[in-house]
Amino acid sequence: MDKKDLEILHFLQKDASIALSDLAQAVHLSVTPCWRRLQKLQDEGVIRQQVVLCDPVKLNLGLTVMVTLKAAQHNEKWMQKFIGGVKDIPEIVEILRMSGDIDYLLKVHVPDMAGFDQVYKKLVKVADLQDVSSSFVMEVIKSTTALPLDYAILKQARGS
Repeated sequence: MDKKDLEILHFLQKDASIALSDLAQAVHLSVTPCWRRLQKLQDEGVIRQQVVLCDPVKLNLGLTVMVTLKAAQHNEKWMQKFIGGVKDIPEIVEILRMSGDIDYLLKVHVPDMAGFDQVYKKLVKVADLQDVSSSFVMEVIKSTTALPLDYAILKQARGS
């Protein structure tokens, strides 16, 4: 990956719907070389997928809840049961396994407190939990899916 690839990623992270011709022009390439680079980034898994980002509020999902969980057990069987169960709850949009005092952090989008109560009831049925704690997002200060690209440049410069 070189600086031209990173430029392509920069523009795509802002707007993945950009026309190939506009992308090529923005990164100072002709269309075919730009397309080849784009295909290579996809083939190598740098670009995992392209999606539409929806506004949760406009979809009646105005309450965002961050849920911390402590596992009742720490073994493979428990973990597989837990992961299998929480993946099937559509309101849970992010699941992170953590180090430290908590085992898992979940991001949940629901319409209101009653909606969260339904998710909570599903969640506690999935697997035996030691502790569940919820924090309600009052304001989103920053929300982006764009990753910083400067670190890829550093890796390239080091020859890694």
